[in-house]
Amino acid sequence: MLAFTTPNAKPTEDHMSNGSKGSSPVELLTEEQKAEVLEFLTERPLHTVYLAGRILDNGVVSPLNRGSFFGYRDEVGALVGVALIGHATIFEARSPTALEAFANLAQESSRTHMLLGETDKVESFWGYYANGGQSPRLICRELLFELRFPVLVKNPVPGLRRATLRDLDLVMQVQAEMAESESGTNPLESDPQGFRVRCARRIEQGRVWVLFENGELLFKADILSETLDIAYLEGIYVDPKSRGGGLGLRCLSQLTRLLLSRTRAVSLLVNQQNEEGVAFYLKAGFKLRSHYDTIFLHKAAS
Repeated sequence: MLAFTTPNAKPTEDHMSNGSKGSSPVELLTEEQKAEVLEFLTERPLHTVYLAGRILDNGVVSPLNRGSFFGYRDEVGALVGVALIGHATIFEARSPTALEAFANLAQESSRTHMLLGETDKVESFWGYYANGGQSPRLICRELLFELRFPVLVKNPVPGLRRATLRDLDLVMQVQAEMAESESGTNPLESDPQGFRVRCARRIEQGRVWVLFENGELLFKADILSETLDIAYLEGIYVDPKSRGGGLGLRCLSQLTRLLLSRTRAVSLLVNQQNEEGVAFYLKAGFKLRSHYDTIFLHKAAS
């Protein structure tokens, strides 16, 4: 388990949520600020693709975001931080005060299931956040990989295609198993209806790619977020019986080349302890760019 230190600094009243004090630099973002927020996020596209992708897909204000977007401004009113506070709390903070303010906001949310961010920033965030008495359920070190041209070219896989709603049940089952393996929580048990709706929507968006043979799912990959700069993949699955023969590498090569025809890079996170996965992505030509931490939290008492 990773060691997280708690700074001596205490949360300050000036950074409480919703800018309840008139001078607070924290604000609940609205649809009118969409262009400004996206411009801010494009300055570091590799690290902000999830946040930008949520806004491009759903807008700034939407229940589909499973949380609320907040901004933090400096003394001249320029954005120096944007955070999605909710089920998944993810932030882009370019000042210590912005990071502290977002941690204080997250303390007040009863919906937070996980925190995700660059290792050094998450460690600082957690120092403020844990002052509220929260404790982690699970901490995972993640490796951020990126792929750009030139890329590995493998023989194409004719059956690789976008999933349809006819594939929903099998896609859900595999995705749920992967989520449980990573986080210890199976969404088919904790939120079956919501999980089904989210999986179906992603399929309807054309974001899920699959390969079937004789009714068995051999390969799956989800495009979680996509901007002009980068496409972010998750839920990459290769059937255990098909591993080691090159099928997964051919499917991933085909998909990433398609994505790179319309964006500049492809990225993904892989658990550092997943040695087989790390080797797979390195073989596919991905490069290690950064270290991330994911903190899964205890479910809030009802």
